[in-house]
Amino acid sequence: MNAVFKTGGKQYRVSSGDKLTVERLNTEAGRTATFDEVLMVNNEGQLSVGTPTLPNATVVADVIEHKRGPKKTAFRMLRRKGFHKKIGHRQDISVIRIREINI
Repeated sequence: MNAVFKTGGKQYRVSSGDKLTVERLNTEAGRTATFDEVLMVNNEGQLSVGTPTLPNATVVADVIEHKRGPKKTAFRMLRRKGFHKKIGHRQDISVIRIREINI
């Protein structure tokens, strides 16, 4: 069984047992998180597509840990002015493992 759900402004295609990183969740590590915005479910060839979401479908996941993503650097420069600015950013992310998909 596969599902497409939305969290943090992004869409993820998952099945049971998948491990993925998503935008930081408010759930503590070691707890379960439930995602209600399920856009599509493929249950052994029976495709259910929501408009925009499926009303009773949920994706249940275990939150493994919270960490920070890789550092992204942005560099700004004005030519002939001697202006250089280097900015770094690390996004807060959560690592989750999909437990089950409910229809």
